[in-house]
Amino acid sequence: MTGVEAQAFGTNCYVVATAAGEQCVVIDPGIGVLDRLAALCAEHRLQPAAVVLTHGHLDHTFSVAPVCGARGITAYIHPDDRYLLADPAKALSLDLTQLFGGRLPYSEPDDVALLPDGGTIQLAGLQLTIDHAPGHTPGSVLISTPGDDAPLCFSGDVLFAGSIGRTDLPGGDHAAMLASLRDKVLPLADETVVLPGHGPLTTVGRERRSNPFLREQTMETS
Repeated sequence: MTGVEAQAFGTNCYVVATAAGEQCVVIDPGIGVLDRLAALCAEHRLQPAAVVLTHGHLDHTFSVAPVCGARGITAYIHPDDRYLLADPAKALSLDLTQLFGGRLPYSEPDDVALLPDGGTIQLAGLQLTIDHAPGHTPGSVLISTPGDDAPLCFSGDVLFAGSIGRTDLPGGDHAAMLASLRDKVLPLADETVVLPGHGPLTTVGRERRSNPFLREQTMETS
């Protein structure tokens, strides 16, 4: 697993493969990642086979069409966020709409497939477990896969190191976010490595001990 940071909003774009020289899955290609993503894939001799999106916000999906279109591959997203691939402005606040308005050309990918609410999918030789975790957006998901030393969880904007994703944008739901933390994040093993949509990686155990939002849910369920 490796990745690059987008040029805007510090969004993490991840590249996951079984080994160098193999096919790979690209997770959340955000703004301005194309050149560095291509260089990274060339360095490790990786061939993108699919793009998987943790949710439909523009800072995570902006480069999905060029990444997919250049290689003829499919973009995967949860059905509850499918509408955001067609019109990402529906999830923007007024200030973000004004920021993006007319300055960042966006296009919808040609081939879109829907992620399941739960269960696993097989892509590029990887087994990806999809857990629907709404709250930040209606179709936010956790994407988990076995790692070399510990399980990996690509958490999008559900869980960060020390915090969680905002729920005040259109489509956000704070009660749903707390339920996702309780029902989808807390059951994960402590050694699970969390690779968030923004900021540094962490582990479920570390967040269980120190993240105030997870600690609150732990106390309520104990």
